[in-house]
Amino acid sequence: MDVERQPGLLRYAVALPDALRDGLEIGASVSIDGVCQTVTTIEGDRVHFDAIEETLRLTTLDALHPDKLVAVERSARVGDEIGGHDVAGHVIGTGTIAERLTEGGQCGLRISVSSEWMRYILAKGFIAIDGSSLTVGERDDRGWFWLHLIPETLRLTNLGRKDVGESVNIELDSRTVAIVDTVERVLASRAS
Repeated sequence: MDVERQPGLLRYAVALPDALRDGLEIGASVSIDGVCQTVTTIEGDRVHFDAIEETLRLTTLDALHPDKLVAVERSARVGDEIGGHDVAGHVIGTGTIAERLTEGGQCGLRISVSSEWMRYILAKGFIAIDGSSLTVGERDDRGWFWLHLIPETLRLTNLGRKDVGESVNIELDSRTVAIVDTVERVLASRAS
């Protein structure tokens, strides 16, 4: 990875294999650690992106460095099979890995987040962590939830390499947010 820092801007390039570059064009959206980014240049196997100040403030992209591994996912095209939940790359902010438990082939991660987000994070609902759509395990309104990761998820993502104290990008389920906000607005309107 190439990283160039400028005031309020991070320019970076990620080396992508042929399969991820096939048909990729300037202006296309690509998820980098769950953050929707726009392709600015393609040079050989290097795909370039710009992250602006707002993106750097809300996500983990500000911590990019040349040795960092990132999760990369191309946008789905109309007609593609969606093998999970809808994820848009619209990160609301970051959470922190507060605890990690490994037992047998699975890994449990307890993620700490703003307690304000917990009304949208439901047990057995889904959340996107660094772009991976995952099912929420136990949760607590004080600002944490558990993820229980199977070996295949650990193999396909960077989540198994994350340590306690590391930050992760959080994307909430937009439908859950819309439903909760609508219900709260209707109930508040009826109460007044």
